[in-house]
Amino acid sequence: MSRITFARLSKLFLALSILSFAAPALAQGGTETGTNWVAIAAGFSMAFASGICALAQGKATASAAESLARNPSARAGIQLALILGLALIESLALYTLVIIFVKVK
Repeated sequence: MSRITFARLSKLFLALSILSFAAPALAQGGTETGTNWVAIAAGFSMAFASGICALAQGKATASAAESLARNPSARAGIQLALILGLALIESLALYTLVIIFVKVK
């Protein structure tokens, strides 16, 4: 990953983290009439988590295939690290799905 891409991603995550603090500050209590924003936000969060998981899994698989092409004798170690990494990456989407089922009624 080049430095330009990393700098852009870090600015994006900084902006997203700052925007996440605006929701509690602007929250209002009252009647429950209107749009169910929790369900809409849950859908967007699941889409975002799934997209990030897909990109990370593609990058991990490509890196594993490239390292296997360079050093085929290290297959066992690379395969173990790949499976462990893919399981941890997939857990992001599963945790997001669990949170959606808990929050959305």
